[in-house]
Order: sequence, then structure tokens, then C-alpha cells
Amino acid sequence: MLADHLPADPGPDELLEGFVDWVGEQGMSLYPAQEDAVLELLAGRNVILNTPTGSGKSLVAAAAHFAGLARGVRSVYTAPIKALVSEKFFALCRDFGSDRVGMITGDAAVNRDAPIICCTAEILSNWALHRGADTDVGLVVMDEFHYYSDPQRGVAWQLPLLELPHAQFLLMSATLGSTGFFEEDLTRRTGRETVTVRSHQRPVPLEFEYRETPLHESIQELLETGRAPVYIVHFTQAAASEQAQHLMSMDVLTRAEKEQVREQLGGFRFDTPVGKDLKRFVSHGIGLHHAGMLPKYRRLVERLAQVGLLKLICGTDTLGVGVNVPIRSVLLTQLCKFDGGGTRVLSVREFQQIAGRAGRKGFDDAGTVWVQAPAHWIENRRAELKAADDPKKRKKLVKKKPPEKGYVHWSEGTFTKLVNGNPELLDSSFRVSHMMVLNVLDRPGDGCRDLRVLLTDNHEPRVRQRRHIRRAVHIYRSLAGAGIVERLPEPDDEGRLVRVNLDLQEDFALHQPLSPFVLDAIPLLDREAVDYPLQVLSVVEAVLEHPMPIIKAHQDKARADAVARMKAEGIEYDQRMEQLAHVTHPKPLADLLYPAFNRFREAHPWVEDENIRPKSVARELYERGSSFRDYVASYGLKRSEGVVLRYLSDAYKGLVQNVPEDAKTDEVYDLTEWLGELVRQVDSSLIDEWERLQNPDEAEPGGAAAPDERRDVTANVRAFRVMVRNEVFRWVQLLATRSYEALAELPSVHEDEPWTAAALAEAFAPYWEEHGEVRLDPEARGPAHFVLREEGRRWTVRQTVLDPSGFAEWVLTGIVDLDASREAGEAVVRLGGITRI
Repeated sequence: MLADHLPADPGPDELLEGFVDWVGEQGMSLYPAQEDAVLELLAGRNVILNTPTGSGKSLVAAAAHFAGLARGVRSVYTAPIKALVSEKFFALCRDFGSDRVGMITGDAAVNRDAPIICCTAEILSNWALHRGADTDVGLVVMDEFHYYSDPQRGVAWQLPLLELPHAQFLLMSATLGSTGFFEEDLTRRTGRETVTVRSHQRPVPLEFEYRETPLHESIQELLETGRAPVYIVHFTQAAASEQAQHLMSMDVLTRAEKEQVREQLGGFRFDTPVGKDLKRFVSHGIGLHHAGMLPKYRRLVERLAQVGLLKLICGTDTLGVGVNVPIRSVLLTQLCKFDGGGTRVLSVREFQQIAGRAGRKGFDDAGTVWVQAPAHWIENRRAELKAADDPKKRKKLVKKKPPEKGYVHWSEGTFTKLVNGNPELLDSSFRVSHMMVLNVLDRPGDGCRDLRVLLTDNHEPRVRQRRHIRRAVHIYRSLAGAGIVERLPEPDDEGRLVRVNLDLQEDFALHQPLSPFVLDAIPLLDREAVDYPLQVLSVVEAVLEHPMPIIKAHQDKARADAVARMKAEGIEYDQRMEQLAHVTHPKPLADLLYPAFNRFREAHPWVEDENIRPKSVARELYERGSSFRDYVASYGLKRSEGVVLRYLSDAYKGLVQNVPEDAKTDEVYDLTEWLGELVRQVDSSLIDEWERLQNPDEAEPGGAAAPDERRDVTANVRAFRVMVRNEVFRWVQLLATRSYEALAELPSVHEDEPWTAAALAEAFAPYWEEHGEVRLDPEARGPAHFVLREEGRRWTVRQTVLDPSGFAEWVLTGIVDLDASREAGEAVVRLGGITRI
């Protein structure tokens, strides 16, 4: 353990000796650039480390934490994504001991008072704003520092540089470009000399090539020349998925390797729509990797790649940060991408970040980076060559194959510039927010003076600084008008002339401004209403970000249903189109929530132009009684399973964290437990990681369960009861729509003679002779009409069918199959009888 080598005297020589001894014990040695950076750090200088991917920047970061620990100062590691923060947390726990390392994310904290902290850049930025020079941080390691230029998040990388003049900095990235400005600025602010340690020497050099052969031929050549594993880069998830399917015609694994894949898969559960595809892919040595996949599937692909059983991996350009997939070759299918505003050619930084993934240290002598020429250009060029000696064929070439929609031209010249170019200058992306103003004003001392310095001495040009000052004045006036800040006639006990009338926690972050609205909105709900728990869920969902693939699917369905209804009503086409423009996705409680939010905004000006987003995702899943698998399939969300799961996980966290305890009825607890268990049954990693953060004693390295271990769904009795109730009410829903065939496909008590669609129709026919519909409202699905008897291993259920007249004469009975439920990971309830009392 590195901590065992801490010297009694934290001088540079003693620190270097202890660190080098540990490096030797690990069987490693320092590269020249690593050695230079470590020497500069131990001498107390700021270091900007600009070395290629795979050149050991993490080892230099370990030296920085080692020095901070020896000197008795707190060190912080920051990164842009939680996955990278979590990975670094466990690595530092191994090196320094879990008692010395903590982690803080936007969800929760582990060992937050530890001398070494891993956190996202936004957490450190918030500390810097809240405490300024008094922040208890003596050394800062910023990984992936090129995020400084990110238009939305870059301010979080800039603020610590501005507000922590007492700290020593290590800024790391493979693609920094010119660093002269940062050297001068950091030296001026911290009083420490700042040096850039730069090296273009990669442990595994890269070989670049521009390809004018069709994509499948390039892939085949990489395989035949022993340059696998290959990461095939696409710029949409759909393109990556389609390419994986196309590659199934290739035989990339030997029989022995296929057997090894089967052994690795073991009992892994491919139990969602995309899982069936992925199982076929990986069994043939082909991986798929993108953000729309479930975490357990992405980890499986990473694990199989690490043991060399995936020869081809189709994915998106997001692989560049925080993903441990060892690859030898990178094959870019194109050099342009859609960035949300339009299609453009990749920047030098983007290209080099992707290319830098090639080459495995300890395995490859060189990494390969190939870039495809535009597909239409390749096809046209080949046609020209074939027709070169045939005048008749040349006449047919007048009409050439056009480029695909959204294409932006690139050529071999573009490729050469990207390979040899220097990354673009890092541009400041400073922004002023209510969070910034409130945190600085709330500092002990003269917060107004500190805010003025922050606004006039940052990395922005003077023109933009003036704009930021005007915005800060506007924010201050809105806060004062709402009574959130007030000017004092004389300084208070902490020397402040402006008081913030709001209890700001140390990690208070107004970049998530809508969560407090839940506290305001829930008292407006009718606690006695039958659907009160679902109303609470709708409030929580209204403050979550839109999961756009789901919202689009909901909107498409709403419009399709509206068109069908209007056609049935005989509405003319023009009128249908006019009405269709107003059809949107379901928005539960919209009439209540929008006016309530307008009042909330008046008292909480930091929400600015934000608005709530009523929607029904988790609620609809509950009301439909759908499984995750059925829900994804019904909306065609196979490529967005990860988006659906993350959203449901966030909804669960919202119910746990944002709903006050005194608003939680037994039914709300039931709903919360059901949602949490549903997410866990699909992929427990998201909630398990969050709950380990909530319970620090359980947050030890290696504490996560294997992703293919099936949780016993019956163990969480509260959640399981809700699942049973939902499944039984689904019987009612199918009867209500006379979907007898679908109902007949569900498990039956009489396995030898299961229900048929005809028998179901006949059994329920007397109901339709007397009633025109089956009620499906909240009262109909309420607990008064559902009875569950838990008797040993044989649970029985009874569901009353509510008719419009309220006679409640019809009941459905069934048996809960506990063993089958454990195996399936969801409630398996067998339909028994349909009877009239």
C-alpha cells in the first residue's frame, strides 16, 4: 500500500524516495514525463500534464495525493463523470486505505471528511464558491481538464483555479493544446511556479491510415492482419447497433473462443429486448457499447473485451472518457458528427481523444487508427474505376450516388490535418448563476467584494465580463426582491454586509433548482384521494429531466391514437392536422402543477427560465402493470433501455430523497419499494451504487454484486405485494379491452388445461350482457377490491371487477407462484377462476 511508504519528513527527497520504492514494488518504473511531473509536484509547483492516453497520468496523480497526505493537506481528485470518479475512488482506496479516501457525488457522500476526496468537478467548484480561499483543500488533481472548454460544464473547471489561491494544482489531459495562459495565470494566482510537462511519446505508438475501401473490407483486413480487437466508431447509437447486426455474417471467433465466451457468460441474464441481440453479438465475438444500453450490458462488453473475447466492438464516440475497454485498433466510420445544432467535422481534440484509445500497453507494439473515406465517395470511385475502359458504363455514371442526409464533406486532407494538428485552444466558458451569487455572498467576510473580484478577474475577455456583471446585478436584485438576500446596516458576526436568508449547505447546488418544488407541491395534493401515491409520483416526475426517447415515443402514440379517434369520428384531414398540433404526451396534474410552479418561481428566482416537465413514465409503468421488458418493447425503446432505467432510478431516488416523511403514507412506501425493486430486478447496479453511497459502511471496494446474479424478488415482501397487485389488475385491464388472447397467454392455475381465449370470452360474456364497460379508475384498482392471503408457500389472490353500477359481483381468483417469481424476477400469478358472486 502506498500509504505505508509515507516518510516522517515530508521533504521532496524523502517523498520521492518513498514513492519510487512503492512504484518498484508494483513492478513498474516511471517514464521520463512521469518522472518530470512527479519531481515538479514534490517540489511544490503546479503541474500541467499533457501526455497521451495510456501514458500513466494516474500514477502521477497518485504521487500528488501521496505528497498531500504526507504534508497534512487535503487533496481532491475531480473528473467529469461519476463512473470515472467511482473508479478512481476504489483505486485510491487500494493504494491509501479506505479510511483515508472519501467520495462525494451529487447523490450522496462516503467518508466526506477524509484527507483524500474523489468528486465530480461541480462538487469542488461549489466548495470553491462557498468558502473561497478558506476551502479546506490544499491540492487539486483535475483529470480530463480539456472539459474546461465545455460550453455547459466548463465553468466548474475554471472556478477552482480562480477561487483556491492557496492550493497546488495538477491539471491532466491528453489533448490540451497551448498551455501558456494557464501557466501564467496559475502562477499569478497561487504564487507557485507552474510548469507544463508535455510528451508526445506514447508507450504504444499509433499508425494512421486513410481508407478508401468499403467498411466491411477494412474490417476484414484488420481481422486478417491480426489487429483486433477493433473499436468501430459511429456517431449515433442506431448506427452502432445496425453495424453490429451487419457484422454477424463474419466469423471472427474460433470454436475454442466461442466455448470460452459461453463459459464467461455463465448464467448472465439477457432478459430485456436488446439482450437477445447482444447475446447473439457477443457469442460471435462482436460487442456493442453505447450510453443507451443497460449498465450491466456495457460492463459485460467491457469484461469480455478485457479477456480478449470480443474482436469487434461497435460503439459511439463517447468511449473516450472513463471506460476501460482495451483495444488495438480504432476504425472511424466518418469524420463528421451532429452536435445538437448541426453537422460538422470533428475537432482536432475530438479526433485525438478517440484515436488515443488505440494500442494496449503490454500487448501491442503499435496501435492502429484507420479512418474511412465517405461511403458514397468510395462507391462512386469504384464505379468510375470499373467503367474506365468502357464508354457505355461511363455514360451510366452521370448520376452518381449522393451522400447521406446530414453529410458534411471530409477528405484525406481533412484526415491529415486532424492527425498532425494541435488541439484547439481551450476557451473559457464562464457563466454567472444564482448558485454562484448566493454562495459567494454567503461567505464569511465581504462577499460583495469577493463577487466583484470574481466577476472582473476571471478568464473571460472584458466584453463578456461586462455582460456577466450586468447579469449578476440582475440576479442580486431578483434575490433581494424575493427577500432571499438583504443588505445589513453593519457587518454581522461573520463580517458579512449581505445576509443570505436561506440555509445553504456546504454542497448546496442550484444547478438542480427544481427539486425543492416537490416540497411546495405535495401539500397541495389530496391525501385522502385513492390515487394519492400516484399523485406524489407525478410531482416527483415533473421535476426530472425529460428522457427524450421515451417522451417522443409517448407523443407518437398519443398522436396515433388521436388520428385513429378523429378518423372514426369522421373529422376531415385539414381539421385533423390542426388538432394534431396540440396533441402531446400525457401530463398528469398539469392543471395543478403549472400554476403552483408559477407561484414557486416568484419566491425562488433562481429557477429563472426553468420549468417543470409533467410526464408519466414511472406512473404509466405502474398503472399498466407492465414489466420493464414489456414496456420497452411496446414503445420500441430497445436502443434506449439504459435511458429508461436511469430515468426510473432517478424517479425512485426522488421518492426517497425529496418527498418528506410526513407525506409518505403506507401506499407511498409501497409504491417506492415497488419502483426500487423493479429497477433492481432489471439491473441493480445503479441503485446499489447509490445506496452504498447512502451507507458508507457498505461502500468498500468490491462490494457490488455480480450483474448476472438474480435478486430474490420475493424477499422484498412490500415491493412484491405491489407487483402481485399490478399483475392481477392487468387481468382486469385485459378483460376491459376484451383482449382474451393476451389474457390466455398469461400463466394459468390449470397448467394441463390452461384458459383459452374462447373459454375466457364465454366465462365473462354474462358481464357484458349487463354492463357496457369495466371500470379502470383509481378506485377500481384500490386496495379495497384486492385481497392477498399469504399462507405458507401458497398465496392466493382475489380481485373484484368494478362495474359502472357499483354491484361488484364479479371476481377473479388466482395463485401466486413464489418459485416461478424468484426465477423470473417478477411476480408470476396464475389465473384461476372468473366467477360471479
